Parts: sequence; structure tokens; C-alpha cells
Amino acid sequence: MSIQNQMRISLNQVSFLGYHGMYAEEKKIGNNFIVDLYVDFTPAQNCITHLEDTIDYVTVFELVQKRMAIPTSLIETIVGDLADQILNEYSLVKEVYIKITKEKMPIKNFEGNISVALTKKRVV
Repeated sequence: MSIQNQMRISLNQVSFLGYHGMYAEEKKIGNNFIVDLYVDFTPAQNCITHLEDTIDYVTVFELVQKRMAIPTSLIETIVGDLADQILNEYSLVKEVYIKITKEKMPIKNFEGNISVALTKKRVV
């Protein structure tokens, strides 16, 4: 019998101050952004005992942290960049999902937040 494990590593509700947006006010004052991310992968080994056999969530966090520090007009650009970087960096990753939520909108009478999400799969 052949068994194949499927694993998921997630970063949940990770908060960043960023200067992303189309409006001058957003680029000057900044905003709080919440990142939710998961990567699905097939581990190199059935029994994981070494970091090399899995996806290191610390390095994934550092990748996200570095990208979130670059002011960008559209959140859509950021989720696309992050998905591509993760798929390029980690050959084990089969699918990546990223959602970025902007907590405050510079729109009169708007209460709530907005999110942009992207799922990207490796095509084999």
C-alpha cells in the first residue's frame, strides 16, 4: 500500500503596518494589513524529523514580512508576488493561498474592511 501525506503550513492573522494603496493619504499615514496564508505540500518523507523535509514557516513569514515592507499601489500585486515567490522558493509546495485584509478604507461612510485573496497551484 502506498501512502502519501498532504500537509498544510499556515500563517494566521499576521499583522503588518504598510503604506500600500492608491491614495496619497494611504501612502503617507499607512494602514494595518492582516495576512492569512497557507501552503499545501507533500512532505519529502512520510515521517518528518528534519526541517529540510517540510516548509519552514519562519522563512515564509520573513518572505511575507520583507514583501509587505515595500509600498505598493495594489494589494492584488502583493498577493501575486508572494504566491510566485513561495512557489519558486519551495519546490515541495503544491498550492499557496494568500489573503491580505486592509483594515481601514479611505472611503467616506465605509465601515468594515476589504480583502484580496489569491490561490495559485503548481501545474505538473
